[in-house]
Amino acid sequence: MKYDRRWVSFLLLLLVLLTGFLLGPEWTERWYSRGLYPVIRLVLGWAGALSPLPLIYLLLAVLLGSFLWKCRTWWRWQEARRRKVGSALFTMASWLAFAAASFMWLWGLNYGRVPIESQLGLSVRPLEATELKAELIRVTAELTAARSAIPGVTEAAIGSESLPPQIAGFLVELEEGLLDELGFSTLGQVRARRLFPKGILLRFSSSGVYLPWTGEGHVDAGLHPLEMPFAMAHELAHGYGFGDEGTCNFVAYLTCMRADEPVMRYIGTLEYWRYLASNYRPYEREWYREFYETLPEGVRNDLKAIYEYLERYPDIFPQVRYHVYDTYLKAQGISEGIKNYSRIIMLVHAWERRPDMERTGFWAPTSGGEQ
Repeated sequence: MKYDRRWVSFLLLLLVLLTGFLLGPEWTERWYSRGLYPVIRLVLGWAGALSPLPLIYLLLAVLLGSFLWKCRTWWRWQEARRRKVGSALFTMASWLAFAAASFMWLWGLNYGRVPIESQLGLSVRPLEATELKAELIRVTAELTAARSAIPGVTEAAIGSESLPPQIAGFLVELEEGLLDELGFSTLGQVRARRLFPKGILLRFSSSGVYLPWTGEGHVDAGLHPLEMPFAMAHELAHGYGFGDEGTCNFVAYLTCMRADEPVMRYIGTLEYWRYLASNYRPYEREWYREFYETLPEGVRNDLKAIYEYLERYPDIFPQVRYHVYDTYLKAQGISEGIKNYSRIIMLVHAWERRPDMERTGFWAPTSGGEQ
């Protein structure tokens, strides 16, 4: 009996699902996230260095070519229509199984690693409404001061001319330095690429995406310049082995705040402020409207410019995207689903209130990750 290679994809998928189910976070952290995955990242980083363009374009070309070739072969196959259709459906299912299995082996198992708060010794808990309001007011003062510290700043919205040159490489250096200090592996450089055409991700309520098959993070080229660095840093965090969205936001925040450039610290504070604002607004909408009007004119102009950029690319089927991605995150063990992005609030709140904050300063963790 002839062996059908298409079954291999289903066996690989079953194996990776059993691996993720049976192995605990400590094993995943030690042998995958700090063992196998950095080697995978090293290989993919080497491949990415050879291409001046995002590898996603090459990947899509290969997939399209393979699909057309399969369609041609299927069309010329001299068999009954029912058998041809059945074989085509089985082949598609095999491809999807291989995609899911390779996704998990190349990166997805990182969802099961030890949470970053456990590795850094942070005491994380949800904030009550009163605490959230106090944090919003506190960070608003920091936001105002951070914008005032930018050389040559005016009340006009800040544009790309204020950002450091070669922002992608600049962020890689910053983030690798941060993760090294925190005790995480940075073997194999990750790249953050702008993705064209503009709006290709924003129309699906997404500013960026990390692809395990290329080892590169991508951000929508249609983002406002003030959103671009944080989005890039977020996708870089995925590339360095973090699956949790709130964790990646937290790493992106620390990356921006680590920079010497005042504009980068303003960007990090602004993104954190936006999460605080969106989470507190439902509690006191009238108070928030009045509070928003008290923001400095420059900050309001920056926010207005960001929203105007986003309005250029309205969502396509926003509810469908929300439910699909929410389901995906829950399937990966993130119980809060898409709300996981807002975990940045709990993580930053815990980070800035860790026991040794006054003694060691903003950057030193209470305990580094295991080597």
